[in-house]
Amino acid sequence: MPEGIAVDEDEMKLAELGYKQELSRSWSGFSNFAISFSIISILAGCFTSFGLGWNNGGPAAIAWGWPIIASLILVIGFCMAELVSSYPTSGGIYWWASKLGGAKAGYYTGWLNLIGLLAIVASVAYGCATFFDITLGLLDPAWTSGDLDNIFLFFLAILVIASVINIFSSHLLAIINNISVWWHVVGAAAVVLILIIVPSRHASIGAVFTHTVNNTGFFGGQTGGLAFVFGVLPLSFILTQYTITGYDASAHLSEETKSAANAAAKGIWRSILYSGIGGWILLLSFLFAVQDEDKVTAGGGGVAVIIGQALSSGWGGTLLLISTAGQFFCTIACMTSTTRMLFAFSRDGAVPGGRYWSRLNSGKVPVYGVVLTAVVAAVLTVPALVKVDINGAPVPVAFFAVVSIGVVGLYLAFAIPIYYRWKAGDSFPTGGWTLGTKYRWMCVVALVEIVVTSIIALLPTSSGGAPWYPEFAWKYVNYTVLVVPGALILLWIYWHLSVKNWFTGPKTTVDAPGTDVRAA
Repeated sequence: MPEGIAVDEDEMKLAELGYKQELSRSWSGFSNFAISFSIISILAGCFTSFGLGWNNGGPAAIAWGWPIIASLILVIGFCMAELVSSYPTSGGIYWWASKLGGAKAGYYTGWLNLIGLLAIVASVAYGCATFFDITLGLLDPAWTSGDLDNIFLFFLAILVIASVINIFSSHLLAIINNISVWWHVVGAAAVVLILIIVPSRHASIGAVFTHTVNNTGFFGGQTGGLAFVFGVLPLSFILTQYTITGYDASAHLSEETKSAANAAAKGIWRSILYSGIGGWILLLSFLFAVQDEDKVTAGGGGVAVIIGQALSSGWGGTLLLISTAGQFFCTIACMTSTTRMLFAFSRDGAVPGGRYWSRLNSGKVPVYGVVLTAVVAAVLTVPALVKVDINGAPVPVAFFAVVSIGVVGLYLAFAIPIYYRWKAGDSFPTGGWTLGTKYRWMCVVALVEIVVTSIIALLPTSSGGAPWYPEFAWKYVNYTVLVVPGALILLWIYWHLSVKNWFTGPKTTVDAPGTDVRAA
């Protein structure tokens, strides 16, 4: 199909949904896939949240848990792909929930989605800053890594740079995301090859697939039995759940994508599938590179400890530099997705000060929304300035909390439109990409997975964060359990005191379906 015709059809479809074409529709289908693939970023999540898997189950939890949870997330992705094919708008999840469940469903979905996206921006940028600091320490003997003040300054600088890039040009962002895909593919392959070839020895298959670790302080450090299986091991699932998220970016960028109804749908499920396969290979390369399990556990269960054992400072610095660059690409893509969702939600009047966050500059970029995103991400991560040790090992509790906020916010937002799509049954108006009758079981599987992992993400990640343990202290608390329920309570109050009286869901910016959108 000629490009011009595809653009016109996209604009007409958007007009049917109630919007005129305001954003620049310059993204190809590959670029749409690229931004979700970049946000999932196995070079980010697999590196920065590896400790969640190691400390809460060890090698076996990671080796077996990743492919199982990734397969379940792919089912969620299939459900969302069908939704975006029917409703390709920047509002994405929020718009779907409003269309299928009404204004109230859309209101809560939009806010959960926005909270989750803001947390993801914060966590990825902070992870990038942390790994940049570690990389400097390996490449420059004079640099002392681990200073929380320095890491936070790097974090702020990364947010500023990502903001400037996002403000500069939508076209530039598409190019950067295309580069990011190949960086993640080639970079991850390079990391795997380095960890296969360079270390003098590797862990056994038995050690990788059967050894367990409990570095939480729960149940006296047991690494077996029902208490471990149900009280510790589930926490390791957050490694996969956090890494493979943000693929809703394909929906948020659908108003900037050509042939969006099909391209955005494919962008969602393909980004999950390829990341799931690549991430498992990458994680196995980490696990087989372990030289001393006990020292990894004593060091907090981080990838940097494994790299320090297996590689020289030169090789280790190179490997971490590859990861840090991938995390920077991921930060840029996360900010793009967040600002587009904020744009759409503000456009419909759901966010206080929305006229500013939905205002576009000459390059058709929501510049004030970009600034707001960076500021909120910075504020959300301030607790990371507090140093925390668990069992004598440095553990980034605040980082893990921001990770969990992102997981709970995003996945609960995904669950709402998936539920309403399942409830609609065969009356749902499918687009060009459809599940057929498979939605009947896929939606149920997706909803059960989301509920279970959301509950897990609220749990304390160490005995120090559990009030019923004597070593409890607020600095150990997984503050997800305070932020997400607290936000929902505030949203509930705001809805009943004010919002329900004026919020009607997505607003239209065209007169009626069939409007000449080019003239609108």
